[in-house]
Amino acid sequence: MIDLDTPRFAGAAFKADPYRHYARMRAQGPVCRVRLSRGEEAWMVVRYADVSAMLKDSRLCKDQANPLAPGSASSRRQPPRMFAPLTRNMLGLDDPDHARLKRLVQAAFTPRRMQAMQAQAQAVSASLLDGLSGRAGFDLIADYALPLPVTVISDLLGVPKPDQARFARWSHAIIAAGAGTLGMLLSLPGILAFMHYLERLIAIKRAEPADDLVSALVAAGEDGEKLSPDELMAMIAILLSAGHETTTNLIGNGMLTLIQHPEAREHLRAEPGLIPTAVEELLRFSSPVETSTHRYAREDIEIAGVAIQRGALVLGAIASANRDEDQFRAADQLDHARDPNRHLTFGEGGHYCVGAALARMEGRVAFADLLDRFPALRAGVEITRLRWRPGLILRGLERLPVVVD
Repeated sequence: MIDLDTPRFAGAAFKADPYRHYARMRAQGPVCRVRLSRGEEAWMVVRYADVSAMLKDSRLCKDQANPLAPGSASSRRQPPRMFAPLTRNMLGLDDPDHARLKRLVQAAFTPRRMQAMQAQAQAVSASLLDGLSGRAGFDLIADYALPLPVTVISDLLGVPKPDQARFARWSHAIIAAGAGTLGMLLSLPGILAFMHYLERLIAIKRAEPADDLVSALVAAGEDGEKLSPDELMAMIAILLSAGHETTTNLIGNGMLTLIQHPEAREHLRAEPGLIPTAVEELLRFSSPVETSTHRYAREDIEIAGVAIQRGALVLGAIASANRDEDQFRAADQLDHARDPNRHLTFGEGGHYCVGAALARMEGRVAFADLLDRFPALRAGVEITRLRWRPGLILRGLERLPVVVD
């Protein structure tokens, strides 16, 4: 049993460099038994081929009620009843509900809206960097990597600008709630405030629709079926969180990687045409997503020859798969021109990330602009002193102080 709630795995040392631990786990076997922060046990799939297969495996479901025997009840800890509306989201549902919700949100991402988002990202990036010009140093996360995607997704959703900073704090509260019992307790006020705000925002968009995603989702329908109130609230919440958390981590982790690899950074500055493939490599090499979201065995199954009982929790170690030497040549080396590069950061199969194109676009904008404006950034503190945010699924920095040379 590997204990993921010990300092060895959940503390700074593991988050700062999880890859050597994952290499040891891959050497031990394709599937490892782990204990999560709240005492829950799970199976962790660690090799690329097996993670790729499990992400597409119909024997694994997202809704933990689906594998239960009739009349039985789950022994797993449930979120407080007051938060039930937020659980009706795409990440926790199976088909046909998952497919229906995904089609509805995909229908709202029109080509015209995507073009507007790229122009918006470029404008926001330029404005943020203009504000940092002339400063000797700044926090790359708070001053750039966080406000860029938060502003873009908030504008897309139709959140008024005065409320966008609160949106980011509420999103952090949702993420922190999954990091343990203490995190959930500390997050309660923020999550409740977030739900009340969403109710008001939905009411406003229903009464006065505008050219934004919330208005489109309020009006969206398929064969006469619209989103339920809970589904609508959960959809907005997950679009907000997923719409900026991964991108914030991509920019933060990616810039830290480039700071630690100055030769690779100079190569990228000299050949900016490599930025699209460099974004893919940074998504692989310093993955902003550490594990898959939860899945449960519908029945007694085998994964890579390991017997897993019905109802068991199964996770895929995305960061481990992305460094698997059997899939990637010189997996622990940064290669901006790596091609092919079939990393698993955005998942695979039916639950492939609906916002992948948005994250990639924002990453291309961010790295191009940062390298152009600040070609010689260096860390403002020792790398070993950087703090990483808690939580199993995502991997990102709390702060990244940088000095402008």
